Amino acid sequence: MFEGIATKIEKVFKKLRGQARLTEANIEEALSEVRLALLDADVNIEVVQSFISEVRARAIGEEVLDSITPGQQVIKIVHAKIVELLGGSGAYIRFGSKIPAPIMLVGLQGCGKTTTAAKLARHFIATGKRTYLVPADTYRPAAIEQLQILAQQIGTEAYSPTAGDSPVAICASALNEARRKGYEVAIIDTAGRTQLDAGMMKELKDIVGIAKPAEILFVADAMMGQEAVNVAREFNSTIPLDGVILTKMDSDARGGAALSLKTILGKPIKFIGVGEKISELEAFYPDRVAGRILGMGDIVTLVEKARNATSEKEAQALEQKLRKNELSLEDFRDQILQMQKMGSVQDIVGMIPGMGNLKQVKNARIDEKELVKTVAIINSMTPRERRVANIIDGSRRKRIANGSGSTVQDVNRVLKQYEEMKKMMKMFANKGALARIAKAKFPFK
Repeated sequence: MFEGIATKIEKVFKKLRGQARLTEANIEEALSEVRLALLDADVNIEVVQSFISEVRARAIGEEVLDSITPGQQVIKIVHAKIVELLGGSGAYIRFGSKIPAPIMLVGLQGCGKTTTAAKLARHFIATGKRTYLVPADTYRPAAIEQLQILAQQIGTEAYSPTAGDSPVAICASALNEARRKGYEVAIIDTAGRTQLDAGMMKELKDIVGIAKPAEILFVADAMMGQEAVNVAREFNSTIPLDGVILTKMDSDARGGAALSLKTILGKPIKFIGVGEKISELEAFYPDRVAGRILGMGDIVTLVEKARNATSEKEAQALEQKLRKNELSLEDFRDQILQMQKMGSVQDIVGMIPGMGNLKQVKNARIDEKELVKTVAIINSMTPRERRVANIIDGSRRKRIANGSGSTVQDVNRVLKQYEEMKKMMKMFANKGALARIAKAKFPFK
């Protein structure tokens, strides 16, 4: 995510860092390029103009022009303004005193509300809150059944409405049921609608009147860009929103919606969907996202992901192997499976400061659809072949291909990826990332 704008801004700052002394002309040229990068990212033009004006006011002054490291000072100013643009500090869910706390999801059709409801429930459950799901979408075929299946996958319950019940009646009955069963949170999945559908918007008001939600969250497709911002504003004029969940952030290289929402709507982004898996929902932290945009990395999120994917012993053992250049194909297989839990290779490496645009990283692409085949190929090797990859000659490659139901070309691809991964993981070790992960993961041991 934010790949387009991050690449362009990184080029601008590379020029600034190379200047021993900055002038107003240097800064104006850089700000002009930043402005174009923001507009290309589909950021609201009013937001862009205000952003550039405020950065200029601080950048063209003694703080920068008389600084020993003027380029770094400009980057610091831009970073602070992007954090502010994204909302300042992380926004949290306010559950209030009502038990269960109703959290209501609203938005357009097809924005991913039902899946997001389950992802959000999983997030709350992981923090120790017993969470119930309320299927209030009676319009989309199989929407109720979908939420019930998702509830089973995350180990909770979804209300089973009586045939013919209205969404308002479902919410009233479901909240009573959740209260009786001792649930602390109830997530209400409403039907997708447009702001122009007066009847359905009135239905949302009626649900709000019955449920009295602790929070109303607008679920938006990040790839809609400025249109998502406009729709959110229209919804907010009908029912007061408390925040936004942006879905499909992993597919949005521009980031215009994220960079415009807080300023235009006045409501914070609280969560972002970063993949299709039920586990791929993240709390939104403006400072971390700003770091990714400016190529500063996001080691905190990387550490959090690593906590769920590896143990202290495994992290330390891997670091030692990397330092000695002893990464085997078995290690490669294990790391692919662990990285699959953490996200894509590119996303992970993008969290390491200064590594997001490295050529080795861009070449080390692993198609997640090929993971099963990759594991099968490595498992078809002998233990010695997995330990000493350079002994795998032509005849061995044919045997491995036959044993895994693949082709020699597939085997060659895996071996090439293995070599690229060795280079990349070696950089992890050199940057000290794995050591930081291991230490941060178990800070009290």
